[in-house]
Amino acid sequence: MILSPVLTLAATFALGCFSLALLLNLIRLFTAPTLTDRILVVDTMTVNTIALVVLLALRTGSALSVEIALLFALTGFVSTVAYCKYLLRGSIIE
Repeated sequence: MILSPVLTLAATFALGCFSLALLLNLIRLFTAPTLTDRILVVDTMTVNTIALVVLLALRTGSALSVEIALLFALTGFVSTVAYCKYLLRGSIIE
């Protein structure tokens, strides 16, 4: 799939923005004061990673990248739920 020059420029700009957001999230991960903040940072990093993979799929025209983004989304959701359940109840499996 051939993208228009405007769409290519927009995708490149968005890739840069999401990469910067991922870097800032990484900094926040190491400076977060509580475990809850770290869980939210990891969840945000998952969303940013999904956005990066989808943007790369848009630029390359690869359908496989969209499936990889779906796997990231499922893994991120399950891990966030598991972390939150561990914080609330002290165990994941009851």
